[in-house]
Amino acid sequence: MELREINEDNYEECLNLRITDINLDFVDPVAWSLAEAWVLYDNSRPFAIYADHVMVGFVSMYIGDNNPQIINFMIDSRFQKRGYGIAAAWLCVEYLCKEYNASRISLPVNLGNITAQKFWRNIGFETTDDMENGYLYMRMYIPEKQV
Repeated sequence: MELREINEDNYEECLNLRITDINLDFVDPVAWSLAEAWVLYDNSRPFAIYADHVMVGFVSMYIGDNNPQIINFMIDSRFQKRGYGIAAAWLCVEYLCKEYNASRISLPVNLGNITAQKFWRNIGFETTDDMENGYLYMRMYIPEKQV
């Protein structure tokens, strides 16, 4: 699995990624997420998610205000239930830790998206009391590396 920058070679494929019907109310379309990343260019890091050289998903991460976040995350409906989500989530955590020395990673989850809340809890994120615009914030605290 790997995260690749979105560029002129893969942006159309990325725009064609689709979520399952069940998640339509919970996951922003890739076009919206890419537009948001463009507006927040200095603080946003959008990536295509690849497995064996095949694009299987999309993620956008926010790195501003010393508050790293996974803000948009999706695996295409054709590739769900294959373990790609878990592997990609860990790639995001590793990226934020390595590139931005994250000691805490946050992510917003729609309050009604119980499946996503369970998914992120299984990765190691904890539910918080922080709410914003119908989104519950979950957090992962990264232990300091011992020398």
